Parts: sequence; structure tokens; C-alpha cells
Amino acid sequence: MDTPSIPDLLPDLIVMRHGETEWNVARRLQGALDSPLTARGRKQALALGAMFATMGLGPASHDLRTSPQPRAAMTAALAFGEGATTDPDLREIGLGAWTGAGIAGLRTDLAPDVDMLAFYDGAPEGEGFVALEHRARSVMARIRRPTILVTHDMTGRMIRTLALGRSVADLPDLASGQGAAFRIRDGVETMMTPDLDAFA
Repeated sequence: MDTPSIPDLLPDLIVMRHGETEWNVARRLQGALDSPLTARGRKQALALGAMFATMGLGPASHDLRTSPQPRAAMTAALAFGEGATTDPDLREIGLGAWTGAGIAGLRTDLAPDVDMLAFYDGAPEGEGFVALEHRARSVMARIRRPTILVTHDMTGRMIRTLALGRSVADLPDLASGQGAAFRIRDGVETMMTPDLDAFA
């Protein structure tokens, strides 16, 4: 008998990236460090929470877990209120010596056309995608009921790649963006983006 795949075993899963931060605007790699949400980032979190509320989605319907890093924990609190469970495995990929570095400077030092994801997988003394995949699989193994995960770009992409039953090589092909969430049901992903202009 075949072993069920991750998509076959998963309940309803929503993966949400933290709101925009000051370092996102400055184009700096955050990794294990942190910077505050911008006014737009706070608005993104509030708008996502309002969108989910109209859909009947939130802590009453789903387990809520967040990365311990302040930008994600604040996003979760703004969107859903207090009470999210902190999961250290939802932290962003470690970037070693490149933590805090400006992307423009790295492009100049390395190569102007280097793929963005190479910064995350190839950072000196960084975590790399093999270790990130192991951590993401640990997160997935603990999901037992409908769940909302508030996390980061690379960690979220890795979780979504696995949840969709795709190869890690496909990770660059996944959509991304702040102020968005990705709902995965029955192996199919739907991007969910609230209208910020309509949110007071």
C-alpha cells in the first residue's frame, strides 16, 4: 500500500507572511534579525485579519501558530489578537554572515544577475535550504487540524512547496508577497489578498 503524501494528509492550511518591515523597504536581508513593521505592514496585517473575519476564519476555526520573531508575532497579533502559539521552527531561514546585508551591495559584490533565492540558500555560515526543508517538515508533522501559520518569505515558501507535494527545486516558482496569505486545500493553493485601499 502506498504511503499517503503530505497533501493527502494535511487539513486546511493557511500560510501568511508577516507585513512589510523597515528592512524590507530598505532592501536588507533580515534572517534571524528583525526590524519593525512599517505603517503599511501594520495595515496589511489588519486588513488580512479583517478579510479572514468576513470568511469566518481565525482562532475559532483554526489553530494559530506564529514565528517567534517580532515582525511575525506582531502581524499575528494585529490580524487575530493575542493567543497565537509560538513555534520556533517557523522562524526565517538563517543567513549567517549576510544577515542584515543590503541586497544591492551583495549583487555588486557577487554578480548583478545572481538569483535572489541564491542569497538565502548560499549565504556563508547560513542555514541553507536542506536544513530549512528539515525544519519545515517538522512543522508539517505537527499539524493535526486546520491551521494558520504566520511566518516569513523563505520559510513560508518551503512549507507551501511541501504542502503542495512539489519538489524543493520548484520553490522559486511559488508566488510571494507581503499582505497576502496562501490557502492550501486538497493539494491546491489559492492566494488571498485583501484590498488595502478599501481598508480604513
